[in-house]
Amino acid sequence: MKEQIGFERLTGLIAFARAGSLGSYTAAARVLSVSPSAISKSIQRLERHLGVSLFTRTTRSLTLTAEGRDLHERALRLLRDAEEIEQVAKTARAEPTGTLRIATSLPIGLHVIAPALPQFRKLHPKVTIDLRLSDHMIDLIEEGMDLAVRIGDLADSRLLSRRLSGHRLCCYASPDYLAMRGTPKHPGDLDGHDTVNLRYQNTGQVFRWPFRIGERDIEIVPSSGIVVDASEAVIATIAAGGGIGMGTSFMVAPWVKRGELIPVLSDFAVERHNIIAVWPESRRTNPAVRAFLTHLIALF
Repeated sequence: MKEQIGFERLTGLIAFARAGSLGSYTAAARVLSVSPSAISKSIQRLERHLGVSLFTRTTRSLTLTAEGRDLHERALRLLRDAEEIEQVAKTARAEPTGTLRIATSLPIGLHVIAPALPQFRKLHPKVTIDLRLSDHMIDLIEEGMDLAVRIGDLADSRLLSRRLSGHRLCCYASPDYLAMRGTPKHPGDLDGHDTVNLRYQNTGQVFRWPFRIGERDIEIVPSSGIVVDASEAVIATIAAGGGIGMGTSFMVAPWVKRGELIPVLSDFAVERHNIIAVWPESRRTNPAVRAFLTHLIALF
């Protein structure tokens, strides 16, 4: 007769699966809502039981050993099966309940998702929201997230998606800056202006400004005196008179409404239709996910 797996070993496998995917005990602890020391002790007990070392540890890194790599995919499969059992059980309840973990970028989170949460919770008070804001693309399945809202095309075949809305990319500047320096009439005029640009945190590349000129889409990289790594900082800098910058319509709308920013080169603005919601296949029937998708579709 096969020995039945014990509770401690099961929790050790879960801790091992998360830590192996995320590369640290701290990250695994955050996802599993326990302390890093609990993750460490759980994995150490699992290693003693299995008689193998699963990780090579240094003060700065945590990497899977050869044996750990062989076992990691199996542990992930166990974790996915457990999550699927949980989702099936949640589906049996008609009313959305539990914690809904949502991931999105800082601009979408601040300007679109966060303002929509109070109304959603009025409709579904038994759902608790855990909103994670980051400009880094995360793996929803590895980090146990239920849903994400992103700008861009779906690149992960393991995820389901729903296109939500378009948005406009346009240049903006403060009234004071334009009064002092004048308003450019063509993208080629930007060479004579101060500009503020964005550097992507995940790649280190600067943002290429898109323009629609006639029937063509072009991109330019202005020679900017100020480069920042957050979209909100671009908007704050140009609102303070730092020059001309490019932003999305949903992010800049409050500034324009208050008269703190003015659209520039709007005849050359580009329309994008790539704000999407994505979620793992295992969350397909989750009542909270379905309810939030319905809320998003109505919102957009």
